[in-house]
Amino acid sequence: MNANPAQIFNEMMNGAEVRPSYANLEQWYRSMPDEFRTLKQSEAEELFRRVGITFAVYGEGGDPERLIPFDMFPRVLTASEWRRLDKGIRQRAAALNAFLCDMYGRREMIRAGKIPEHLVTNNAAYEKAAIGFMPPKGVFSHIVGVDLVRTGPDQFYVLEDNCRTPSGVSYMLQNREIMMRMFPQLFMENRIAPVDGYAGLLRKTLASVAPKKCTGEPKIVILTPGQFNSAYYEHSFLADLMGVELVEGQDLFVEGDFVWMKTTEGPKKVDVIYRRIDDTFLDPLCFRPDSMLGVPGLMNVYRSGGVSICSAPGAGVADDKAIYTYVPEMVRFYLGEEPVLENVPTWQCAKADDCRYVLENLPELVVKEVHGSGGYGMLVGPKSDKSTIEAFAAKIREKPENYIAQPTLALSACPTFVDEGIAPRHVDLRPYCLVGEKIELVPGGLTRVALTEGSLVVNSSQGGGVKDTWVLAE
Repeated sequence: MNANPAQIFNEMMNGAEVRPSYANLEQWYRSMPDEFRTLKQSEAEELFRRVGITFAVYGEGGDPERLIPFDMFPRVLTASEWRRLDKGIRQRAAALNAFLCDMYGRREMIRAGKIPEHLVTNNAAYEKAAIGFMPPKGVFSHIVGVDLVRTGPDQFYVLEDNCRTPSGVSYMLQNREIMMRMFPQLFMENRIAPVDGYAGLLRKTLASVAPKKCTGEPKIVILTPGQFNSAYYEHSFLADLMGVELVEGQDLFVEGDFVWMKTTEGPKKVDVIYRRIDDTFLDPLCFRPDSMLGVPGLMNVYRSGGVSICSAPGAGVADDKAIYTYVPEMVRFYLGEEPVLENVPTWQCAKADDCRYVLENLPELVVKEVHGSGGYGMLVGPKSDKSTIEAFAAKIREKPENYIAQPTLALSACPTFVDEGIAPRHVDLRPYCLVGEKIELVPGGLTRVALTEGSLVVNSSQGGGVKDTWVLAE
């Protein structure tokens, strides 16, 4: 995806003038010798390597583990900008959870004709095992990652919602830790809202949705697929920060009405499972019978109120990119409010008129699989040749319901260190919204940056990097 440079909103520069929120950073950059910057970049990479911050790209030959590129130039949001984002994200998380409760309950939004029934009930992520069950506090999605893009001073759009197991929060926390370690003077000279309370808020959120049968302080564990998972570092990192056990399926078992963890001191009851594995692997007695990652009988205990699973089985239906188009209507239907944050204009190929428009305009559009993620399974029309576009058109004609399309947005750009100094590169933002007894947010999120000039693809699997995100305190 390429954008016309004349249309791009530069978050640091307003023409030839530096925006006030970036003034101190501009001076910091100007006073930094090239050799010092190179030294600090090497130091940052060494710190990432030392703590083991890597990610995996499946399908690559050899060792797929790699360091995620880190850019030292922070991205800045003002307090007023963040207030609006904070309000919109909380609103969206509340509406998505209301939608999930409704879809596994009375389906009032379907009855009211506000969303097609087949989009929900025929969705691969719609779990029949969750129908009729209301999770504690009415929360299905406990960690909502909302991907945001910016196109102008006041134009923020939601690109997609991540309601199952959004990853990347470890990068948000480590980006800040490394920047504070390398440039302590910057944090003395700027009033930056902290993000280090995230782990405490996450633990508090998980504890707040403990099941009815829990007595005393809830026992919380993180369930991981294991060390070969691409996000295993994050699983172990969060377990350490929260002071909870990191477990695999083989470490847990069901007996009676509860889930138990094997320990050297004997079995210990588990009350809350923050799972980082997909629904289909959670319980071989309920989902995939060949799963070696889950816990046999887990869903029976869950439905009987013996354990909480976060996020709840079935939450993934709200991740679907076709469902995404209805989130503004969810806000109106369930909350009686107007959306604070807008969706990107989207065409659903399942609709005949939309599909016709998309096929006629493929060279100008971005087309995505409704179940796709990580930047895969998509067509970037402006960067694709004729044969690629024709091949993708055939896929759309074969299964139109599998695709949505969006315009090529001119994503905002932030200053990023390059060989020649700094240059604007496109960014997005993923804040992490915690939903339990309360809805909580730390100020900031994970900023991903497209390191290739002109590219709008920020995914780490596609060559993107990360940078620290500052919210200026008032």
